[in-house]
Amino acid sequence: MQNQNMSKTDIEDDSNETKDGKPEGIIEKIQQLGQTSVPQLSQDTNIHCLTIIGQIEGHMQLPPQNKTTKYEHIIPQLVAIEQNPNIEGLLVILNTVGGDVEAGLAISEMISTLSKPTVSIVLGGGHSIGVPIAVSCTYSFIAETATMTIHPIRLTGLVIGVPQSFEYMDKMQERVVKFVTKHSDISEEVFKDLMFAKGNLTRDIGTNVIGPDAVKYGLIDEVGGIGHALGKLNELIVKRGKDKMEEGLIQ
Repeated sequence: MQNQNMSKTDIEDDSNETKDGKPEGIIEKIQQLGQTSVPQLSQDTNIHCLTIIGQIEGHMQLPPQNKTTKYEHIIPQLVAIEQNPNIEGLLVILNTVGGDVEAGLAISEMISTLSKPTVSIVLGGGHSIGVPIAVSCTYSFIAETATMTIHPIRLTGLVIGVPQSFEYMDKMQERVVKFVTKHSDISEEVFKDLMFAKGNLTRDIGTNVIGPDAVKYGLIDEVGGIGHALGKLNELIVKRGKDKMEEGLIQ
């Protein structure tokens, strides 16, 4: 009798429909659990939209007044997107100041290894570790007025002043450089020149790149808005379908 009651409760708790017949609890699942069952596909779209805004939060929890994107919530969504056969493409919308380097690289690596077409669009800004995320997609866009700040890795807080600390930072920097140059058309030499430029940023080194310049340097594929991004993603989805048909994977 106890098992029957528990099963009934579980069924009621797991119900994802309100009285209106609409999904409920999806946002709560993202905020509280980061569950892999989060991405739900509505009947009128085969594209999942992933927003990365504010500061990318990694191993350290940021103050509550900060607008953040928690990587432990993003990663399960990416796993679910890969698993869901109804989701055929991913649109990544970026407006981020950057954040935790390893968390940003983890998100970038997962997006770049998805088997489905992906398109990114930088709106407002895609700064710091947001750069690898922007270039991790199959195709990338940037709004004409959007900017991307390219600068060396910086640490805040206590740093142990030994050679090993600086070697670690240098290796981490190389990881970022290699990822960006591998997934975009910018050369390592040009990217490092932008990264270590002096005088472009006040009291700092680095370069702030505006939309058309990001395309000129080969960092981003094209200047465009949301309509361009969705159009390109649909084009990539159709192409993927045709390729599968030619390979005999689908009929």
